[in-house]
Amino acid sequence: MYYDLTTLPNGLRVITETMPSVRSVSIGCWADTGTRDEDISHEHGASHFLEHLLFKGSETMSAREVSETFDAIGAESNAFTSKEATCYWTRLLDQDVATGLDVLSEIIQRPAFRANEIDSERLVVIEEINMNDDDPNDVAFENFTTAAFSGHPLEAPVLGTRDSIRAMTRDDIKGYWERRYGAGSMVVAAVGNLAHEQFVDMVAERFSEWDGPSVDHRLADVTPQPRVELTRRDTEQAHIILGGKGLRRDDERRWEYQVLNHIMGSGMSSRLFREVREERGLAYSVYAFRLAYSDAGAWGVYVGTTPSQTDTAIKVIRDELEKVMEEGVTESELERAKGSMRGGLALALEDSNSRMVRLGRDEIAGLPHLSTDERLKRLDAVTRESVKKIAQELYSAERLIGAVGPFETADLEPYLT
Repeated sequence: MYYDLTTLPNGLRVITETMPSVRSVSIGCWADTGTRDEDISHEHGASHFLEHLLFKGSETMSAREVSETFDAIGAESNAFTSKEATCYWTRLLDQDVATGLDVLSEIIQRPAFRANEIDSERLVVIEEINMNDDDPNDVAFENFTTAAFSGHPLEAPVLGTRDSIRAMTRDDIKGYWERRYGAGSMVVAAVGNLAHEQFVDMVAERFSEWDGPSVDHRLADVTPQPRVELTRRDTEQAHIILGGKGLRRDDERRWEYQVLNHIMGSGMSSRLFREVREERGLAYSVYAFRLAYSDAGAWGVYVGTTPSQTDTAIKVIRDELEKVMEEGVTESELERAKGSMRGGLALALEDSNSRMVRLGRDEIAGLPHLSTDERLKRLDAVTRESVKKIAQELYSAERLIGAVGPFETADLEPYLT
């Protein structure tokens, strides 16, 4: 085992990985809750709003004291919210681990929820929503997610809406924290120059009086129907995402899925980059991506192109999807993708924060912790035949489009078939 895991008597899990060659430690406090767990009637956006508010401090620690404490030791600190988890993290010198844990444990266990700070941060979150709405790329992705997970807990946007954030009360936010945050639903992950037992003792000293059971999630499969989710804007560039149903996060075929995604649209040697950009000059940006959650997933291809070239760009993308289903991939493509993924894995291992995120994310999601050798073994086992098979399964299913541009929905519907 390349990691150490201890569960405290109150249910809080502490997982660490040692990197003795560095002087830093990355710590992440992972809450097993995200957008999918919100009550849409009064908590839409609460996970992300709460992420902002915890950094406003506790009853004994102000927001200024939180930031000044981290600044005084040269630490990096931040947080992020996804549809399934929330992480509060810091990266600091190994000698300052106690200070970092002091701050994180204080703001997570004893948030102040001061009314004036809720109101001021409410405006900040709304500005973040405004910023995302001004980015047609972000809007296209949100439209695609809405189409892919329609009627499912994963459908709702992470940020919430202006109306939901304006309507959210202190009681709503505090109630969500009380319902979803607790020792049994928290993982503390740390990677860097540390000793596991010593770190566990430090965490126990600060979190041992916290309680709360583990939390449940509303899990369900989803089978999207052909659909265009369009935001009509007179933009200079059309933003199109063509995709469909993908694989769950724990699907054993995810290794083939990752290789396929890499061959199709990851990097300058990928098929889509070569055909859409290099050969035809139809776009500056074109790539493939995958979304993988505990009970559902999606695949997609993004392209940003001049509206008048949209028809040609989508046809080229569809042709490439058909080609890989019919012909599969070449041996050189397969080996190039594997080599690139091996290199990416090796580079990520040099960063304690990347390793912390992988460790904490897999633990909170219930995924097996695979060593580097185990990951390489799974990657090496991928064959041309298995990649072709997953391509046929995914790319032949019902398709969806999320888009922003000067179109009508009827203009894009023919591309669904």
